[in-house]
Amino acid sequence: MATVAKNMVDTLVAAGVKRVYGIPGDSLNGFTDALRGSGIDWVHVRHEEAAAFAAGAEAALTGKIAVAVGSAGPGNLHLINGLFDAQRSRVPVLAIAAHIPTAEIGSGYFQETHPQELFREASVYTEYVASPSQMPRILNTAIQTALEKRGVAVVVIPGDIALAEAEDTTVTPIRATKPRILPSQEELGEAAALLKQAKRVTILAGAGAQHAHDQVVALAGKLAAPVVHTLRSKEFVEHDNPYDVGMTGLLGFASGYRALENADTLLMLGTDFPYRAFLPEKAKVIQIDLRGEHLGRRVPLTLGLVGDVGDTVDALLPLLDQRTDRNHLDDALDHYAKTRTKLDDLATPRKGDQPLHPQYVARLIDELAADDAVLIPDVGSPVIWAARYLRMNGRRSLIGSFIHGSMANAVPQAVGAAAATGRQVVTLSGDGGVTMLLGELLTLTQNKLPVKVVVFNNSSLNFVELEMKSAGFVTHTTGLQNPSLAAIAEAAGLKAFRVERSKDLRKALTEAFAYDGPALVDVVTERQELTIPPSIKLDQAKGFALYTLRTLLSGRGDELLDLTRANLRQVF
Repeated sequence: MATVAKNMVDTLVAAGVKRVYGIPGDSLNGFTDALRGSGIDWVHVRHEEAAAFAAGAEAALTGKIAVAVGSAGPGNLHLINGLFDAQRSRVPVLAIAAHIPTAEIGSGYFQETHPQELFREASVYTEYVASPSQMPRILNTAIQTALEKRGVAVVVIPGDIALAEAEDTTVTPIRATKPRILPSQEELGEAAALLKQAKRVTILAGAGAQHAHDQVVALAGKLAAPVVHTLRSKEFVEHDNPYDVGMTGLLGFASGYRALENADTLLMLGTDFPYRAFLPEKAKVIQIDLRGEHLGRRVPLTLGLVGDVGDTVDALLPLLDQRTDRNHLDDALDHYAKTRTKLDDLATPRKGDQPLHPQYVARLIDELAADDAVLIPDVGSPVIWAARYLRMNGRRSLIGSFIHGSMANAVPQAVGAAAATGRQVVTLSGDGGVTMLLGELLTLTQNKLPVKVVVFNNSSLNFVELEMKSAGFVTHTTGLQNPSLAAIAEAAGLKAFRVERSKDLRKALTEAFAYDGPALVDVVTERQELTIPPSIKLDQAKGFALYTLRTLLSGRGDELLDLTRANLRQVF
């Protein structure tokens, strides 16, 4: 008998799916049984949240549909956080959410939920399969929608429906289309006129510039415009770009912020950059984005255009004159060079047994990682070090939970990256992040995935502490009592290293990166390291002053001494 589940698997094979991430359960039995002999690999994780993160990472790196599954009730609810991340990162993921038996729905049955309602906000398409007659149309629609809208599609299906005889066994190959989307000629002319009138143009390039590196560089050259990149566009824009002046925002540094502030015209290319405080208040703003609903939702626009960044810039370039005045550009490049030098000066080893500067750890990861490595930072302070010290070269990839901002993303995303690409995968993990989904270390060993996990172990939720200090609060509830994470990793079957002194770091990273299997390097880093945003606002300065006063009054003056000792190198 050809079951609905068998037709689902056949459809996934036709869509090019190579693996499925999940944990088995009785409501998934029909589906998991149909996978046998299909050519699709089952990647067994230890938590369904990790399955969704892994699928999102695969989709981000390949651009193709990736699949995560969850059994009824709690099993598929565990998917939600990882699916939210994939949805907000705009990558095509299909989630198969098994449901309780059809006859029991609405009776308060064991593990009963209403997944089609719960997944609605985390998806571009969610539908419930109540009858075999709805398949394979619903599955085909889900895959097509995920690919075209670049988001998450969820198919909710009871186990008994999956095991039922298929009424339609048609298998349709589904592939993403590649449309060419351009503004009108009139709109392009208006944009060109505004850019010709401008004296100081700065480009802010986002993830929408993924396939438009050469066009962005050509446009910057013609406009003599510095290019500021977002974290998501770092891998697409930063490399081989003589006009790049770094990042802005909470994770960026001064040169990117200054290039935006000094502009009289800001050209936003494929970015929905959310931090309005870091965008210029007085500049004219031109925004180009594929999604018209995103135009002007951060700052008021002089002109908004709907179009693909690469195609739009190609059409715009012939309408522009070569700008000869490079004062704005040269000033931004000079400031970037000075800022870069100051940042590099912080990435130095320490003498003796002092905890390592995290900047130094990130610098060595950058130096020793493969030229085509996939680099994945955890949310928190590791993202800052990744933004400031990992160099992109056109072959490396940088992924993370950059919009959803979820802790514990790095190791699960590394599972998908390693399973899908065969490239070296290195995480910059926080101790809070890696311990939140600690079981995924077992996923690495069980699936023989040679991921390299580098833990920035500062025994704290470090970024939360920084946020508390900047708001004037005494740090509280943020400490972590960690055992040796290297010892835990070794027990889980990974090659493990513990680094407590700067002089031992290079050797440990070199051996870990060369090891033919999963490895973890547990690095004790400085807890009191300050990460200074590109522009200190008055309320932040007041916050640090208030934190200092409150800390002294609470009898924790030793913490202030540690803070001073750790940051003597930084210039305020």
